[in-house]
Order: sequence, then C-alpha cells, then structure tokens
Amino acid sequence: MKRTILNRSVGLAAIALTASLGLSACGNEADDAAADTSSETSEAPMESESPMETESATAASGPFGPGCSAVPTEGEGSVEGMSDDPVATAASNNPLLKTLVAAVTEADLVDTLNTAEDITVFAPTDDAFAKIPQKDLNALLADKEALTAVLTHHVVPGQLSPEEVAGEHETLNGTMITVEGSGEDFTAEGAAVICGNVPTANATVYVIDTVMMPQM
Repeated sequence: MKRTILNRSVGLAAIALTASLGLSACGNEADDAAADTSSETSEAPMESESPMETESATAASGPFGPGCSAVPTEGEGSVEGMSDDPVATAASNNPLLKTLVAAVTEADLVDTLNTAEDITVFAPTDDAFAKIPQKDLNALLADKEALTAVLTHHVVPGQLSPEEVAGEHETLNGTMITVEGSGEDFTAEGAAVICGNVPTANATVYVIDTVMMPQM
C-alpha cells in the first residue's frame, strides 16, 4: 500500500514537472517571437524621400518662369542648345533676345561677354526694350558709351543660382543692383524675372521684362 502511494506521488510529481517544463518552453518561444518581432521593427529601413519630393527638387534646379514657354524646345536657341555656347552666342540664338543681341553688337561687347568667366546676365527681352520710347532707344543705340554702361549694368560676377541671386550685387559697370524674391519668384530692380536660371557655357541667365537703367 505504501509502495502504491509512493508510486502515485512520483507519478504526480513527474506530471507536474512535465507541465512546468511545457509552460516554460511555451514562454520561451513566445519571448523569442517577441524578440524577433522587435528586432525586425528596429532594423526596418527608414523611408526615403517620396518621388514627388525628389521630382520637386530636380525641377527647382532647372530653368523656371512663365517666359520659359517661349524658348524653343530644340535647336541652338533651346535651353539645351544655349548651354553649349558662351553667353553672347547663346543669346543670339534665342528669339526673345534679338534687340539685346543687337545692342551688345553695337557696343562691341560680344567678345567681352563670350570670354568672361562665371558671370550672371540679366537679359531684357525684346518686349522690355520696346517699353523704351523709340526715340530714346535709337539715341541709346547710337551712343556707344551710354549703351555700354546700360548693358554692363545687367552683368554681375559669378554664376548665381536661385539660392544665391537675391541680394545686392555690384555690376561690371561698377553700379549696384538689388534682386529680391525667393524660390521661383524674383525681381531685379523691379524688373520681373520671366525665365530664370538658364545655363550657358560661361554664364547663368535670368531673362527680365524691363531694361534696368543705371544712375548716370
């Protein structure tokens, strides 16, 4: 009888031990699963910039402004075509800048602009020159000294990006101009930039809608 009771006690102890080990094993498996989940969560890569953000950054680094739609999409007068030529040559291929090119030629500044290193040119369109009364424009084109002063008033040293162009700048004429704005909205001495950040081989061009007159 005692042996039977003893056997039963041993059997119950064994069952209890087995159950305990089983629960312990389950607990360890649950802990391991939780640890694996935590590890996967902590090691998950950070999200990269969205395609929209990347495209926006790329778009901002190129030419901008409503006037850019009037620039040819192919050929030497296109943005791509202008990037291969020095600035005076590049301007001569752009249909928006015929009067400017004629003025630069009259002032004998073609070689000066083409051989300059790293400049920024604020280029008035034909419509900008058309705002000047014809009599006054003819007189300006006939006066080489005055014409040179006006044209060099539109050129500053350094190829200025949209992030750098705002502020006061000394021109090649020794005068000062003030550029205001940010992003893709700028004015130079009140003249609106209608197509900005256009690259040429030696310059960055900002096409403007008004001729800037220096204080003489």
